[in-house]
Amino acid sequence: MRTLFALPLLLSLFAVSPVQAEDAPAAPSAQYVELSPSFVGTVGPGPKIQYMKVDVALRANDPAAVPRIEYHDPLIRNTLVSLFGHETLESVATLEGKEALRAKALAAVQEVLEEEEGKPLVDDLLFTNLVTQ
Repeated sequence: MRTLFALPLLLSLFAVSPVQAEDAPAAPSAQYVELSPSFVGTVGPGPKIQYMKVDVALRANDPAAVPRIEYHDPLIRNTLVSLFGHETLESVATLEGKEALRAKALAAVQEVLEEEEGKPLVDDLLFTNLVTQ
């Protein structure tokens, strides 16, 4: 009779205790480097002063690249200031124009990092804000 009570108790222990699966190591997630402060400058050649303000974030899929990107921040900023200064309000007025500028900025940043580090380090460039006036 004792075994009759022990069997349901033993079975309930197996039902209650879940089997713990080994956690798979998480894949490295993308790291974002915000370039701060914002890029603010005049654009266009005309007699009327026109301004553009751009906030930029760089995405690196390798977390080890972040310190190297931050180290080269002054050089990256200089490159982007020069690039943004050659734009006109008309060139960034459309979505296609903004996307073209984003692609040019990404290529310029990757080129600078390729020259300095031997690899581009940055996988994407995002405009988190782009205002023209």
